[in-house]
Amino acid sequence: MPRFSYIASDEQNNVKKGTTELADRSSVINALSKQKLRPISIRQLKEKKTSIDFNHLFEPTKVKGDQLVSFTRQLSAMVGAGVPLLRSLSSLEKHAEDAALKKILGTVVKDVEGGMTLGDSMAKHPITFNDIYVNMVRAGESAGILDDILKRLAAQLEKSAAIRKKIKSAMAYPMVLIFITVVAFFGLMLFVIPQIGKILLDLGGADAKLPGITLFMLGISGIITNYWYIIFPAIGGFIFFIARYVKTKRGRRQFHNLLLKIPGINTIIKKIAIARFARTFSALMGAGVAVLESLDVTSRAVGNVMYEEAIKSAGIEVKNGKSLSSVVESNELFPPIVSQMLGVGEETGQTDTVLIKVADFYEEEVDLAIQSISSIIEPVMIVVMGGMVGLIAASVMTPIAQLSQNIE
Repeated sequence: MPRFSYIASDEQNNVKKGTTELADRSSVINALSKQKLRPISIRQLKEKKTSIDFNHLFEPTKVKGDQLVSFTRQLSAMVGAGVPLLRSLSSLEKHAEDAALKKILGTVVKDVEGGMTLGDSMAKHPITFNDIYVNMVRAGESAGILDDILKRLAAQLEKSAAIRKKIKSAMAYPMVLIFITVVAFFGLMLFVIPQIGKILLDLGGADAKLPGITLFMLGISGIITNYWYIIFPAIGGFIFFIARYVKTKRGRRQFHNLLLKIPGINTIIKKIAIARFARTFSALMGAGVAVLESLDVTSRAVGNVMYEEAIKSAGIEVKNGKSLSSVVESNELFPPIVSQMLGVGEETGQTDTVLIKVADFYEEEVDLAIQSISSIIEPVMIVVMGGMVGLIAASVMTPIAQLSQNIE
C-alpha cells in the first residue's frame, strides 16, 4: 500500500500535516474531505529499502478463526452499547490476545482515525476479512445497523467453522488408515518380501518353481528395491505437479467438475455448496446489500468453481429481468427445494429468512452424509489392508507348502 504525505487546512485555516497509507491520491483527498480538511499538497512517499527484519519472519500472519469470531462479537456488543467505533477498536486492539489480530487492528485504528470507513479499512486485509465480511460491514455502516450486522457475521463465521471441523474430524481416521496402508506396503516391498524371496530360493534351489502369486510379489518388490531412487521422486513429482495444476484456473475447474461426478463425494460437495450459498446470500440480503452484488460476493464463497459460474450466470439473468428463483430452477446444480424456497421468499419479501432455513437443512444433511461416507471408508480401508496382508501371506505360504511336499 503506497504512503502519502499531505498538507491540509481546516475550516479555521489551521495547517495540518501528516502521512497516510491509501490506495491512491483520490482516496487521500476523500479521506481528508471527510475530516473537513482542504488539501493543499499531497505527495507520494518513496519506499525506503531497508534490511531484512528477521523478527517479522516468525510473526503469525493469519488470524485464528475463534479469535475473529470473538472480536466480531465483542465489537458488535460495544457498538450496540453506544461506545464510539474508534474507542471500541482501540480497546479491542489493546486487549487482543492474537498477535496477528492485534497488528491488523492497529492498522485499522489508524485508518479509521484518518477518516476511512471501517469496511474500507478491513478491505486492506483480505486474508483476515474476506469479501463477505467487508461487504456486510459496509452495508451495516451505510444503514446504521453495524452492531446487528456484526452479530450476523459472528454467527456466519461460527457455522462455517463448525462445518470445516466436522469434515476434518470425519476424514482424519480414513486418512490415517490410508497413510498406514501406503507405508506398510512400501515397507513390506522393500524389507520383508526380498528376505522371504531369498529364503525360498535357498530352500528350493535355483531351479525351484514358485507359484505365480509369489513371482508377482517378488517382481514388484524387485522393481521397487532396484529403482526406488526413480520411483519415489517420480511419485513426489507427480503429486507436486497435480497440486500445482489444481491451483491454476483451468485445473481448479476440472478438479471441481470431477468432484461433482464421483459417486458419494458429489452429494456432499453439492450439499456443502448449497448450504454456503443459502447462508451467505441470506446474510448479505439481510444486511441490505443489493441482489446483484450479493450474488457476485456469494459466488466467490461457495468453494466450487462450477457453482461459482452458475451463480454468476444467474446474476446476469437477474440483471436482464428474470427472477432468481426461475433462473435457479433451470439449473441442475440446484435441487428443486432451493428454487421453491427462493420463490416463496421473493413473494413474501423474506428471502433472507427463508434461505436461513435452507442453510440449516442442508448443513444437517452434510453432517449425515459425512458420517455415512466416513462409516463406509473405514471398513473399506480395513479390508484393503487385510487384503494386502493376505496377498503377502498367500505368496509366502503357498511356496512353503509346495516345498514341504517336495521334501516329503
